[in-house]
Amino acid sequence: MVQAHDHTSSSLAASSMMLRAERSADASTTLGSPATCKAHGTDPLSDVLRTVKLTGALFFLVDASFPWGVEVPRAEAFSSVILPRAQHVVSYHIILKGVGWAKITGGASTWFEAGDVLVFPHGDPYSMLSEPDQPPEFDAEATIDWFRNMAAGRLPFVSKEGGGGEPQSEFVCGFLGCDMQPFNPVLSTLPRLLRVRRTRGGGDDLLSHLIDLTLAEARRPRLGGETIRLRLSELIFVEVMRQYLEILPAHETGWLSGLRDPSIGKVLVMLHEQPAYPWSLNELARRACMSRAALAARFTHLVGHAPMQYLTLWRMQIAARLLADSPMKVAAVGREIGYESEAAFSRSFKKAVGLSPAAWRHNAMGSR
Repeated sequence: MVQAHDHTSSSLAASSMMLRAERSADASTTLGSPATCKAHGTDPLSDVLRTVKLTGALFFLVDASFPWGVEVPRAEAFSSVILPRAQHVVSYHIILKGVGWAKITGGASTWFEAGDVLVFPHGDPYSMLSEPDQPPEFDAEATIDWFRNMAAGRLPFVSKEGGGGEPQSEFVCGFLGCDMQPFNPVLSTLPRLLRVRRTRGGGDDLLSHLIDLTLAEARRPRLGGETIRLRLSELIFVEVMRQYLEILPAHETGWLSGLRDPSIGKVLVMLHEQPAYPWSLNELARRACMSRAALAARFTHLVGHAPMQYLTLWRMQIAARLLADSPMKVAAVGREIGYESEAAFSRSFKKAVGLSPAAWRHNAMGSR
């Protein structure tokens, strides 16, 4: 059975499983493709996912027989019953068998088949159906009650859906909590519905191994199994993001596209490796072997923010977590991200977040 769990302890457990390359003393020594793990340098994807506190909330299997249809309400409607302390809920579905259609409410239908992974990163209401024009029987309150019971462990790991006919479909469902405020560069630039084709065959198909391990844990309940399943559900999501990164079309924009770009990816590594360093556009351009104008234009085109604006937003995300999760004084938090003046840090934080550091901390403590 899948249960909701303590947000703080789960975040610490997730952090311990997120692999991060060792920081080097000088960001200029970072070499190689930013999309790969480095022996010397920060891994920005792990850095972001750790800082936004990616946390497994629910993981279960749907066994659906024709005709079938499931509808998921907007994440805000049920997030409080599966992971009360999460700012945001993202969901993914891994299609193990069969075909069907996915549709964000009010949008177009997207066909899927076995081997696909569907990700809904923005918390939109959506449906998954055996036929594109089939209206699901949807009761919002009953659905929220279902999530509540699944989170409380009152429902079996395998959820049976549909009318009992053929063909059958089978898919894994994962729901994770994370922070979106003040800044989540990974999720904020993803499409509203992301369809990723899984790697098939070969000994390096990590996603298949993770799924098999998670299902094995669910089908043979043992002590600690719930914690293992939820941690594995987080790793599955990370691997989906890595596979998406590898197949991104060249014309795509967004944070992951910037990470994959050799020049912009190098700049992102530098900013994440030393967020407190007094960076300037001149120095970033010099280290990236680009002109100021070329760096500013390409970084903004791919990432959606100018380099120095991105640095400020990322610093504020680090500060927001420190304010929420540590007893550090406001001035010490500011120094941690490069502000020698508490007043300057407070002004920047309020401008970016809309709240003073003290008010942010008060709200974060009040939500616990």
